[in-house]
Amino acid sequence: MSKPVIAITMGDPAGVGPEVCLYALNSMEVSGLCIPVVIGDADILKECAGKLAMNGNFPVLTDEVLGAGEKILQASIVEIPSLNRVGFKPGQISADTGAAAYDYIQRAIDAALAGQVAAVTTAPINKEALAMAGIKYPGHTEIFADRSGSDRWCMMQYSEEITCAFVTVHVGYAEVVKLLTTKRVLEVIELCAEALKRIRSRKPKIVVCGLNPHAGEHGLFGDREEERIIIPAIEAACAKGINVEGPLPPDTAFLPNKRRATDGYVCMYHDQGHIPVKALAFDSAVNLTLGLSIIRTSVDHGTALDIAWQGKADPSSLYSALRLAVQLSYSNGCAALPLG
Repeated sequence: MSKPVIAITMGDPAGVGPEVCLYALNSMEVSGLCIPVVIGDADILKECAGKLAMNGNFPVLTDEVLGAGEKILQASIVEIPSLNRVGFKPGQISADTGAAAYDYIQRAIDAALAGQVAAVTTAPINKEALAMAGIKYPGHTEIFADRSGSDRWCMMQYSEEITCAFVTVHVGYAEVVKLLTTKRVLEVIELCAEALKRIRSRKPKIVVCGLNPHAGEHGLFGDREEERIIIPAIEAACAKGINVEGPLPPDTAFLPNKRRATDGYVCMYHDQGHIPVKALAFDSAVNLTLGLSIIRTSVDHGTALDIAWQGKADPSSLYSALRLAVQLSYSNGCAALPLG
């Protein structure tokens, strides 16, 4: 079976995205796994490569070449000349970099939906830059879900050390309770279990976290969200044959012994899962969007503007994201694998 072509979006040009993309293009490990195609700005990549004394000489394809479905045989760059270079500086966010990053994502999604690439792996974008550009989405996850027409989706942060899926993601804490429903908790349990079964080739053990301190302490804390919303979802999942436990108090759910017995956690809000994931697997965790008709993996870090274009970026998370994208691609014959 031929190696899959994986589209890598360049991310925000002012961040570490160009740098880690260059590492991927130059990596023997990556080229042994797949054919990486960076969708971004070729001049930016070459400028970054020159500054860091890296090889930036790769075939540059036009968007029309990719759209024509021509077979790609080597590491390449698809040129999307979206960035307004006036005033551009590495490490400095702007509406222009946000708009360009959004264009790279859109073209990568187009390619995946058309079957031109086996998967999309995304380098980091800056949410403030997106907002400055007038783009309504708070992050990658929502863009991919909207473009793929998915009405049942969630974010999952995956690593061998710890894996967390999220009922709510990019919302303020005051909004979390309003968004919790038994249906939503159940679908995230199902998506998490389905994805982990495909990745690990066995029935996974899922732990669901409570919303409130001590998982509500039988109604002492909160408004009985555990009893009204979360427990009914767990019971419904058990009735469907999913190996699921909870709701567990979040302050003890991630202890070492529990982690060793757990394949994945379902978390009620962003930081409930992101804090343990980033504390335990910052360099190796992979962000997946479950429930899509295409494969999307991502780095589990931000744009790191403070170290952008300085040769300090660590590509480990991107490599992990590419490895998982390849694994999922092969499991479906190098075609899109709907995780959900």
